[in-house]
Amino acid sequence: VNIYIIGHLVPGGKWVLVDAGLFGSANKIKAEAEKIFGPGTKPQAIVLTHGHFDHVGALQDLLKEWDVPVYAHPLEMPYLTGKSHYPPPDPGVGGGAMAYMSFLFPTNPINLGNRLRPIENNYIPELYDWRVIPTPGHSPGHISLFRDKDRVLIAGDAFVTVNQASAISVMTQKKELLGPPTYFTIDWEASRQSVERLASLYPTAAGTGHGVPMFGEELTSRLSNLVEHFDEIAIPSSGRYVTQPAITDEEGIITMPTPISNNAAKIIAGVGLGVAVGAIIFSIFSNPSKGQKRLN
Repeated sequence: VNIYIIGHLVPGGKWVLVDAGLFGSANKIKAEAEKIFGPGTKPQAIVLTHGHFDHVGALQDLLKEWDVPVYAHPLEMPYLTGKSHYPPPDPGVGGGAMAYMSFLFPTNPINLGNRLRPIENNYIPELYDWRVIPTPGHSPGHISLFRDKDRVLIAGDAFVTVNQASAISVMTQKKELLGPPTYFTIDWEASRQSVERLASLYPTAAGTGHGVPMFGEELTSRLSNLVEHFDEIAIPSSGRYVTQPAITDEEGIITMPTPISNNAAKIIAGVGLGVAVGAIIFSIFSNPSKGQKRLN
């Protein structure tokens, strides 16, 4: 999973952190920031594209040292204030070990207290030259960030550049442009509209929540292809949310479709869990900087 640093990339420069990775990664995030800005640095703010566990994992540890505001869309608030758990993941979408194991992924809320700020009018004061683009579907209040002057996009999980359902693809970081991670996406029609909205911006560079950055003509052509063939490329053939979305509001879950039996997924996950996790850990620690690239 990726985090992003936006700022004046010189010692002592001002900066904003976008997303907060997995649990246990706080020290790594701080170390990367200090390489750029110097010891003891802290961001002006933290912005969340959404609140899934792999995007807020280090957040509470970071906030023990950083007294900074955390911005999120109002529809993400119930999951960041302890009110509601997320709609559960859907291992019934299949497509690889990560999807089959998704029933193990946490959906419980965190509580950020008075650090949390709702994004208002699609604007974040600390990111004055970036626009907030609402991109729901993967989560209720998912957002992306877009800078008009050079058409740089931070897409979060609205679309990704790796097959996040497959442990092998996650391990190798094989580059391909796909829809949002299938097992956590709760509204496929909203997701389609979000991808169309981002494609209409004609971004020149895109950083996603998972996978390596993509640039130029490759990004343009692949994003256009995703829009044109969204049903075939993005939407799984079966799954809990494929034909009926989860319904949520600013208080949390209202209704959810009936779950699909995941017994087969549990069996497959049980067999493949050790291999998949071991392979991913080996990949991370054998090349921890893999995929890092500046978007400017």
